[in-house]
Amino acid sequence: MPKTALFTVSTASSVAPISQVMSSPTSKPIAFSDADMYEVWHGAMHDEIQALCSNNTWSLVPFHPSMNVIGSRWVYRIKHHMNGSVEPYKARLVARGFIQQEGIDYSEIFNPVVKQATIRLVFSITVSRNWKIHQLDIHNAFQNGVLAIEVYMK
Repeated sequence: MPKTALFTVSTASSVAPISQVMSSPTSKPIAFSDADMYEVWHGAMHDEIQALCSNNTWSLVPFHPSMNVIGSRWVYRIKHHMNGSVEPYKARLVARGFIQQEGIDYSEIFNPVVKQATIRLVFSITVSRNWKIHQLDIHNAFQNGVLAIEVYMK
């Protein structure tokens, strides 16, 4: 990853240039302050922000006191190849939607999931027809959902 003029700000408000940041973590960070010490997590967070911007996931708006603003946090994951080597580090910016209240902030929930029986059926058809199975990892997937309300996240 090329060095840039990126600076990191910790929760203690101290600023450190990225050149002073360590390069390889040994475990997955729990909080931003943990990930902030490692260059690989900076790259993962940068990739996530770039994907969100390129997909027009949000638009920046000025804050108004009447807005019901939802917090956000970073979630980190270290994935490994079959041989134990590390795949690219992954960071996701997620809304802290658990603070929302039904009837005030939302009126319905939709969470698409695949049932285990469906997966077993697909595998049994695959085996019975002697098809090859390949794993596919989507780097950044978005569902096309249209919201009827505005959601504000910080």
